[in-house]
Amino acid sequence: MMHSSNVARRHFLKSSLGIAISFAWAPALLAQSSASALPGSLNANPKLDSWLHIQPDGKVVVLAGKVEFGQGITTALMQIVADELEIDMSRIVMVPTTTGISPDEGVTSGSQSIEYGGIALRYAAADARELLLERASVKLGTPVSELKVRDGEIRTASGQLLTYWNLADSELFQRPVNAKVALKKTHTTIGKSIQRVDIPAKVSGKPAYVQDMKMPGMLHARVIRPPSPRASILSADAVAIEKMPGVVAVVQNGSFLAVVAQREDQAIRAREALKKSTQWKLANDLPTSLPSWFREMKQKPSVDSTVSLKQNAANPGTKVLSAQFTKPFIAHAAIGPSCAIALMKDGGITAWTHSQGMYPLRTDLIKTLGLAPDKIVCIHQEGSGMYGQNGADDVALDAMLIAKALPGKPIRVQWMRDDEFKWEPYGSAMIINMQASLDQEGNIVDWQHELWSNTHSTRPGEATGDNLMASWYLEKPFKPSPVKNIPQPAGGSDRNAVPLYVFPNQKVVNHLLIDMPLRVSALRTLGAYANVFAVESMMDDLAKAAKIDPAQFRLKYLQDPRARDVITHVSTMSAWQKMPLKSQKQGKLHGRGIAFAKYKNLSAYVACVADVEVDPKTGKVRVTDLYASTDGGLVINPNGIQNQIEGGLIQTTSWTLFESVPFNQDGIQVSSWAEYPILRFSDLPNVHVEIINRENEKSLGVGEGSQGPGCAAIANAVANAIGQRVFDLPLTPERIKAAIELGKQTA
Repeated sequence: MMHSSNVARRHFLKSSLGIAISFAWAPALLAQSSASALPGSLNANPKLDSWLHIQPDGKVVVLAGKVEFGQGITTALMQIVADELEIDMSRIVMVPTTTGISPDEGVTSGSQSIEYGGIALRYAAADARELLLERASVKLGTPVSELKVRDGEIRTASGQLLTYWNLADSELFQRPVNAKVALKKTHTTIGKSIQRVDIPAKVSGKPAYVQDMKMPGMLHARVIRPPSPRASILSADAVAIEKMPGVVAVVQNGSFLAVVAQREDQAIRAREALKKSTQWKLANDLPTSLPSWFREMKQKPSVDSTVSLKQNAANPGTKVLSAQFTKPFIAHAAIGPSCAIALMKDGGITAWTHSQGMYPLRTDLIKTLGLAPDKIVCIHQEGSGMYGQNGADDVALDAMLIAKALPGKPIRVQWMRDDEFKWEPYGSAMIINMQASLDQEGNIVDWQHELWSNTHSTRPGEATGDNLMASWYLEKPFKPSPVKNIPQPAGGSDRNAVPLYVFPNQKVVNHLLIDMPLRVSALRTLGAYANVFAVESMMDDLAKAAKIDPAQFRLKYLQDPRARDVITHVSTMSAWQKMPLKSQKQGKLHGRGIAFAKYKNLSAYVACVADVEVDPKTGKVRVTDLYASTDGGLVINPNGIQNQIEGGLIQTTSWTLFESVPFNQDGIQVSSWAEYPILRFSDLPNVHVEIINRENEKSLGVGEGSQGPGCAAIANAVANAIGQRVFDLPLTPERIKAAIELGKQTA
């Protein structure tokens, strides 16, 4: 049983550590001029005691605004703090991110946990160590340079001893972090594959997720969704449902409709009954199909921007290659449906949620619930199935709306499988037009990249509008925030559209579509997955036209030595030069492909090689091996990086070969795994990952680095195997067979 007292940070600090801590962090202190910018998340949370507290019992309380959802960040952050403070990791207590108490690090996204949150904690821990050493120096009458630290014990050469917990008090850390403090050059825990602290409960079946939480008197609820988006309720027979066994209430606010029962099975039965009897007025405004949406996209209203423009004198292009690439809507398809628990008590409301952003979520909850900020508390609890933006934020509002109607009772809402498939925000469909020119010597002299896409971020927390789904169906409905793009250099739909390759002339144009028939938001990598697919496919075709090896062709246009290194490294580990790009064995077509990207052109460098086999009779593609070389700067936890790159490669294999959200004018046509195929264990490739550790470079985000290059490497391998390029994702058997037939006709 997982009780709220074990999750709520405020209770944890008081009961488990036996002390009430005074937190000096406040939003009023956040404003920083660009001239005084601090590293990572320190810029928004500069106070030292907003990150660390040292307790009299020898525990070090670590406060972080970046949350764990399976990426192993908790372990990595503990390693950073332990290393800089020179303490054993067992002393560290990581407190769940909680609004009003934790530092506000926004959303845990964009592979920024180590790059922003980790570096902030590293400087905070280093500064705390220096402050404690300075205090010890005064008390012991010994220069700091002559003091030695071991697991929080400060010793002199003569054996005098003080400890961090003897020296620390409530005032010592009430000051801004000194970002000029020297970071450690030698490491004890940084760089080691420390076992992850979040894994034991998950593999042993112990309570680990918000889905596992139980609270005294907890009620179970389910929400009744309309048949399709933007529908409204005509009638709902609440009286009959409230007579069903165990049903406590039917909650309705406009077209938001939910049932509450004593047990979960009772709530599910009541949901099915109410779902059948409720009448809806449908909007009937969805496209008829994905192909029809692709035909409409270029005619839709859009916000157009030139993302990159280079114009230089160059040799005239004598050979022009052009192509159109497409990516469908893709579902998060989380294994565990979204879940939250909410409790309304004493005029305030608390939610336990696996949202990736406690503070942005609270921003929208304030609008929807009409409560003051200090009356809403969001506490992070890891969820089974979370990345990008799935239904985690939405289910938190569901639970809070019901809890507000039934104060005094913890309300647990878990989405059903069909809720998750039909109502989560999807990754946006995209069209990308590419054109490039080669001169007579086979040099790229012109590069054109034009894309059409909906937004890739409709997360909560915007200044206008409300991005929580239930708010759009209330009696007094809210409107979603206006669509926008994450600005470059990170980018949203245009993420990684600007190549790292150096060309004399290039133009990248982004058409951000305003109309959004299907709800979309952040799917891992945002636009980078499709843009890298298009860029790296074009690079392969150009290499073929120039009659240059694809790996060498890429090196020719890269000036960044770290980019060149990962390509050279993956070429070596995959024996790139020793194996043919295409072959035929036992009736199967075999191909190899290579691809590269630096995620967001800001984060980790990843180069991939894929080996595939294609059955020409069925069109089925099987990825046999994937190789990846990655450079994420200073490595905190090698095994953690390997997990992230491997996971990304497996996920991108599934996206690239299988995944697409089916829909028509009646709505989303997927409600279970039967209608949404994903990669099976029988089709898993052998994955080989090697890491280049740059000890003198800053740590870079790696979590989303391999999806783009992995996809493009697979696509290039397929093109080599069958002798034809397939431009539309996913690479289904039907598309592969059609490409093979086309090749026969044009041979």
